Amino acid sequence: MEKVQLFTLLLIGVTAFITNKGLKEFTFQDKFLFHVDKVFINKEYIRLISSGFLHVDWKHFAFNMITLYLFGSNLEDSIGAFLFFLIYLISLIGGNLFALYIHKNHSDYTAVGASGAVSGIVFAAIGLSPSMEVGFIILPFKFPAWLYAIGYVLYSIYGITSKRDNIGHEAHLGGAIIGLLTAIAIEPEVINTNFLTIALALIPTSIFLFLLIIKPHILLLNDPFKDAPKNITIDDKFNEIKVAKQEEIDSILDKINQKGYKNLTQREKERLDELSK
Repeated sequence: MEKVQLFTLLLIGVTAFITNKGLKEFTFQDKFLFHVDKVFINKEYIRLISSGFLHVDWKHFAFNMITLYLFGSNLEDSIGAFLFFLIYLISLIGGNLFALYIHKNHSDYTAVGASGAVSGIVFAAIGLSPSMEVGFIILPFKFPAWLYAIGYVLYSIYGITSKRDNIGHEAHLGGAIIGLLTAIAIEPEVINTNFLTIALALIPTSIFLFLLIIKPHILLLNDPFKDAPKNITIDDKFNEIKVAKQEEIDSILDKINQKGYKNLTQREKERLDELSK
């Protein structure tokens, strides 16, 4: 994974530019983030893609882009820039469609982040490389990719059902599986050469999806088809930011209504200008 490909760097650069614009301009972020009602009712399907280029903060961005850097360069070198981007795009859309299904009755659910797309790249790289090993900076050793795959899938399934952390497991799992399936479609022979990894990723996921569709109450402690989620995912953290900013705008506007614009402090005028962009 040492060879860096140009398109991987370009993708990271474009994502950084759009993320920066979204973090600076609230209206821009709000216009392009993933939003259940905006997709279902307003048919703003572009949000299924645009939300993948926005992030909650720079830590969120860094985690996704470092992972993309580590796995993406190797995959791009193997299959080329076009197929690499195809997997990235399909995984992004697939992850968001899965999140849309899970949260279809949560009209206010919003999310941002490239997690689904990056997960697709990770699993495509694993699926196409039978001898691949995965390591982490904090660990002095590496372990087989198939072990990482099964652990990732089981952890994502547990996260979806338990809702005990602040991670958007739905988009992660959806993107990962779509990425793996797309890689198989590109190079079908990997089913024979890398059968164990593929089976360990797809079998538990297929069982989970079957039960989720047929009998969701068996799996979900907080049924997503009836109750609104109690925890905010890392991608959904934007909701808190949106509410806080709106409350701040309302407070300044109330002061203007009562005392006039001239009575605002310089800081309040500057803040109103920032929030109105």
